Amino acid sequence: MLPVVDKPLIQYAVEEAYEAGVREMIFVTGRHKRPIEDHFDMTFELEVALENSGKQELLDVVRSVKPDDMQCIYVRQAQALGLGHAVLCGQRLVGNEPFAVLLADDLMVGPTPGRGILKQMVEQFADWRASILAVQEVPAEHTRRYGIVAGTQVNENLMDVTRIVEKPAPEDAPSRLGVAGRYILTAGVFHEIANQPRGVGGEIQLTDGIAGLLRREKVFAYRYEGKRYDCGSKEGFLQANVELALSHPQLGPGFKEFLQDLDI
Repeated sequence: MLPVVDKPLIQYAVEEAYEAGVREMIFVTGRHKRPIEDHFDMTFELEVALENSGKQELLDVVRSVKPDDMQCIYVRQAQALGLGHAVLCGQRLVGNEPFAVLLADDLMVGPTPGRGILKQMVEQFADWRASILAVQEVPAEHTRRYGIVAGTQVNENLMDVTRIVEKPAPEDAPSRLGVAGRYILTAGVFHEIANQPRGVGGEIQLTDGIAGLLRREKVFAYRYEGKRYDCGSKEGFLQANVELALSHPQLGPGFKEFLQDLDI
C-alpha cells in the first residue's frame, strides 16, 4: 500500500492487469493486510458526498479504483512460506486455467500508454500458449536477488528456457537474465509447487516449481519493453516517485521546476 506519487503500489499492479484483459483479481494477503481490501471496496458515503458537492473529477478518480466489471477475491496466506506457497494459495480459485502473477513491489511501466508489461506478455502467450516469464538483464553481482534463466533464443525478445535457478551466486549463474515480477503460468505449475521440497531460505519457491514445469512443458522468457522499479528497495522507491511524478500530466511541470531550482 506504499503510495507512489498519487496511488498505492497495488493500484498500479491492478491497473496493469486490467489493461491486459484480466478481470478477476486474486489477492493473496496476510495478517495486517486489511487495508488492501478496504482500498478496493466501495466507499458509498464518500461517493455520495462528492456527487452532492458536484466534484465530478474526484468522483471519477474514486470510481476508477475498481471498475464495475472487475472482481476482487481475497485469500489469506496463513504463513509466509515463500512466493510459491502464495501462488499455491490461489489454486482452487484458478482451477485449470492459465493465470498471471504480479508482484506489486515491482512497479513496471510500459514504453507507451496502453503498452504495459503484462499486456505484452499476454500477446506472447496468445502466440505460444505456454508459460511466459518477464526477464531483464541484471548486473552479475545482483544474481543472488533473482531467479536466473538460460536457454535458446527464439527471437530478439524471446528465449526458450532450458534452465532456471533461484538466486545463484554470480559464479554459478547460468546467465545474467533475471526474472522480474511478472509471470504468466499454466496450471501445471501447481502440481510442481505442491510436490517440491523447500528451497532457498527454507521457503517454497516459485522458481523451483517452474524448474519442475520445464520437464513437462515449454516455458519462455520474454525481454519486456519498459522499465521496472524495485520499490522493495529504498532507492527504487525513490526513483519511481521522482520519475513518475515528472511524467504525471498535472504534477509533472511544477515538480520539474521544483527540481531545477534545487541546489544539487
